[in-house]
Order: sequence, then structure tokens, then C-alpha cells
Amino acid sequence: MSDKADDKENDVLKKQQSDPLHGITLAKVLTVLREHYSWQDLNRKVELNCFFSHPSIKSSLTFLRKNDWARKKVEKLYLELVENLKTARKDNDHSSQLPA
Repeated sequence: MSDKADDKENDVLKKQQSDPLHGITLAKVLTVLREHYSWQDLNRKVELNCFFSHPSIKSSLTFLRKNDWARKKVEKLYLELVENLKTARKDNDHSSQLPA
């Protein structure tokens, strides 16, 4: 393989490693959010009509796939949720190690 091809492959790998959403589908993102929030809560947090007017996973996915700006808002909320869950888990792990 040429050096150029190696460099391109390395760039792709670096992007994948630095992208926290790599390998996570939009359907998975939306499903996880729905496990933690009601449609009303999602609409309150992100203010998208697809979460307000006759909301469903299918119709929301259709809207989010067509509107990059909306997808980015939802992905940001997902990343915040994941970070909060990780922090809460760490806090629980530390508190369980404290003497009684």
C-alpha cells in the first residue's frame, strides 16, 4: 500500500476514534432517549415538532434524517445523557466504596 493510502486510512481511524457517535445508529440514539424521556420531555429539551405532533420513532427518524440541524440537536442531547449516566455511575461506585 502507498504512503498516501496509509495516511488516508489513519485519518479515517482517527476520526472514528474521536467520534463518540461512531457505530451508533440514529435509531439507537432515539430509542435510548425515549427510554429516559417522554415525548413531551424530548420536545421541551429539543423543541422539535416531530416530538410534539403525533410523535413516533418512525416519523421522528424520517424527520431527523432529512434535517441535519435537527439530528445534531438530538445527538447532542444523547451525548449529554450518556455523559450524565456515566457520571452518575461513577458517583455510585465511589459512594459504595465509602466506609459505613
